[in-house]
Amino acid sequence: MPRYNPADIEPRWQAYWEENKTFATPENPGGKKRYVLDMFPYPSGDGLHVGHPEGYTATDIVSRFARMRGESVLHPMGFDAFGLPAEEHAIKTGEHPRIQTQRNIDNFTRQLKMLGFSYDWDRVLATTDEAYFRWTQWIFLVLFDTWFDAEQQVGRPIAELPIPDSVRAEGPRAVDAYVDSRRLAYQDDALVNWCPELGTVLANEEVVDGKSEVGGHPVKRIPLRQWMLRITDYAERLLEGLDDLEWPEGIKKLQSDWIGRSTGAEVDFFVGQEEQFETWKSARGESGFPQRPGGDALRVYTTRPDTLFGATYMVVSPEHPMLPQLTASDQADAVTAYCEKASFKSDRERTEGDREKTGVFTGSHAINPVNGKPIPIWVADYVLAGYGTGAIMAVPAHDERDFEFAVKYDLPVIAVVEPPADAENRAEILAGKACFAAVGNAINSGSLDGLDTAEVKTKITARLSGEGLGKQAVNYKLRDWLFSRQRFWGEPFPILHEVDQDGRETGRMRGVDPSELPVRLPELEDFKPHGRPEPPLAKAGEDWLYVTIDGQRYRRETNTMPQWAGSCWYYLRYIDPHNDARLVDPEKESAWMPVDLYVGGAEHAVLHLLYSRFWHKVLYDRGHVSTPEPFRRLVNQGMILGEVEFTAYFDPDDQPVSSQHVRKSPEGGRQSKDGRPVVAKPVAEDQVEKKGEGFVLKSDPSIRIDSRAHKMSKSRGNVVNPDVVVKEYGADALRLYEMFMGPLEATKPWSMAGVGGVRSFLDRVWRMIVDDQCDDLVLQPGLSDADGDEDQNRMLHATIKKVTEDTESMSFNTAIARMMEFTNFFTRCETRPVAAMKNFLILLSPYAPHLCEELWKILGQQGSIAHQPWPSWDEAALVQSSIEVPVQFNGKVKTKIHVSPDSKPDQMIEAALADDRVQEMLAGKNVVKKIAVPGRLVNLVVKP
Repeated sequence: MPRYNPADIEPRWQAYWEENKTFATPENPGGKKRYVLDMFPYPSGDGLHVGHPEGYTATDIVSRFARMRGESVLHPMGFDAFGLPAEEHAIKTGEHPRIQTQRNIDNFTRQLKMLGFSYDWDRVLATTDEAYFRWTQWIFLVLFDTWFDAEQQVGRPIAELPIPDSVRAEGPRAVDAYVDSRRLAYQDDALVNWCPELGTVLANEEVVDGKSEVGGHPVKRIPLRQWMLRITDYAERLLEGLDDLEWPEGIKKLQSDWIGRSTGAEVDFFVGQEEQFETWKSARGESGFPQRPGGDALRVYTTRPDTLFGATYMVVSPEHPMLPQLTASDQADAVTAYCEKASFKSDRERTEGDREKTGVFTGSHAINPVNGKPIPIWVADYVLAGYGTGAIMAVPAHDERDFEFAVKYDLPVIAVVEPPADAENRAEILAGKACFAAVGNAINSGSLDGLDTAEVKTKITARLSGEGLGKQAVNYKLRDWLFSRQRFWGEPFPILHEVDQDGRETGRMRGVDPSELPVRLPELEDFKPHGRPEPPLAKAGEDWLYVTIDGQRYRRETNTMPQWAGSCWYYLRYIDPHNDARLVDPEKESAWMPVDLYVGGAEHAVLHLLYSRFWHKVLYDRGHVSTPEPFRRLVNQGMILGEVEFTAYFDPDDQPVSSQHVRKSPEGGRQSKDGRPVVAKPVAEDQVEKKGEGFVLKSDPSIRIDSRAHKMSKSRGNVVNPDVVVKEYGADALRLYEMFMGPLEATKPWSMAGVGGVRSFLDRVWRMIVDDQCDDLVLQPGLSDADGDEDQNRMLHATIKKVTEDTESMSFNTAIARMMEFTNFFTRCETRPVAAMKNFLILLSPYAPHLCEELWKILGQQGSIAHQPWPSWDEAALVQSSIEVPVQFNGKVKTKIHVSPDSKPDQMIEAALADDRVQEMLAGKNVVKKIAVPGRLVNLVVKP
């Protein structure tokens, strides 16, 4: 029997699409264009899991839908292929990372093609391809050759950087140093998360509880010369640009919070003897507030300058450059030990709100600039070197962290903001025994007493500014991007360091000439880390490591770029992937950009998206791209969890305990409400049944069962491989199920039974057109070339409208539900218009393309259904000429009548009374009341 067989149909149509280049992208779009982009995957050794196809299916539906509506579509795929896992594999096995990476890419490609996605495979790229990372290196050179003009708020060529006369007077090396200090790509000593076992620096996000996320190795904070990208120069533009983007509000808020703009004041505290303060202050009044504070002052940034009178101590971070100078000899051992301990903590650990605050007194004091009083300087790890100035003025009366610290170390607490008269702990606040972090009127603040917080901020900032002790300032939480890694498997930097005759670096550097790109990775005998912060590339042979230009010898940069580099700009290369002469052809770029729809996980909300936007804005400033933002619309697909797991609880007598009676025990285990210990045991799905909002044991419905879906993970053993699903149910069933599970953005549990349900729907679609009771492949005998009747036309056009609107709005689950209604309706019809079947297949084809291609061909149509125009609906066909409403006698339905959908109550009653059957039932009865609800019912109240 010719039954629906995905194992036969799907590979055949995948081969057809590839052979006929069905989804080839036009070089330049004609008419309306749509650039639909997936966040490309890292090709891990595990291959795809069922979470990957969710977003990919969504974009594929949108792309197929747009093509059928006459739009030019760019829908590409590639691989973010550099990364630490491949290097770790190479260290363990000796196999070159490129070999394993290509093997993984081949597997990912096989799986993606198996799922029938309509990518233009002629545009596929990998960030590890030399033809690709040549241009990653080229963009780095653009960053290296750009400085940010703060007045014009634009990046400009380094050749246009004004050089102060004082710098020129010091000579060429001073000019070079000044230029290097203004580049968007620069080198600096940075505190980094150094992992000796991995031999590389890790981002904060790659460190969990003081250990590397990959491998769980110890991580220590050390200062290291690193490449940095000056993303902070673009902070304001990155913030403002969010307003114009069609992104989820939650994602925009995450980016906004990460940038973290705040307004306040920078304030200098004199570090010296109390009797010298007035002299220092007088000199500042004449010279003004300096760009850098020098060695006689500690600079802080505060959003609450109004609380300066309440600053009773200062805190510097363990990494503050002035700490050695501030540490008294009798405190040196304690300070050194404290800083060493702090070096093993990540920024995240150090700033956790519920963590106990620790610190050590440095032995030094600073002078509060508003009252001339000396206050102690402490070192504490809850202050970070990377935020603000790395030092804070502590106001324990009005900051929770400072208050906790002050209480622990018995430091003064002076309230300078008065709490409201009805504040619950007002007396404690005024006595310095509680913290009040809100705004109010000033107290204990000299001549400013009685003014509100806003006024005090303004007056105190103006006063400090006039005295050269402070100034109004804008600050950002955003830090410059640490851009180098001490590893092998990454893009080499296109930078050359000048060396002298003894091989020592002179401090001067230059970019590799663009014509010499790409700088390829050298061949190494092994990839093992040194256990010290020296990159593996430093082990390369001298023929790679050293370069001579015009008689001058240079040493190549041996750090490599982070994995983020290749993913910052890949959307541009898809537009023109085979261009050897330039990054992207300007005409093609302006025709296709920006990306119209970008779909990926919310886990990339901050870093990837922020970094991409930064690079794009630099390229925009330098004239290499035509749009100020890369991604117009962003959609985050929800996470697909593992199958729901059922858990029952049993007491020591092995009797079941209902889950609502189970509590957490003081020891961290579980106990019943009467205090007896309970143990959890998994329960098979066939042993439970649904009851209300939860589940109960079939054998004892009084026992409630815990039901929970967990994130898929290898350790939990609940990862679902799409290969298994496709083999069992077919790719179309997998695609359709993932779209039918619920709204695209929602988190949803996987259900293999759910896939089976969707497969049953596809079987019904097949049987709606094909007679599966015959031995040969023949059409259903009910198929007819005749026009459909009114109900059939209404169902068809209502389905076209619903599926069109829901597909455009990416409400895929409701579009599928409507197509299921269509199938159920026409399955019941004895005759089925062929025209309706064709239109339906077009509607379903973006969702289940293989099946629809096959049925399209079976219906005798030529070519691919993917090239068919999308149908339009007829509003007139949606209008019902009549509707059926019940007629009740004393509230009980006795018969039904047909009326016009817009009938008024009196017209409905008139129609009911004129009906023959109603007349028969009214014989011998009196109608005492007539009720009609438009479109709903007629009710006649009758008496004998």
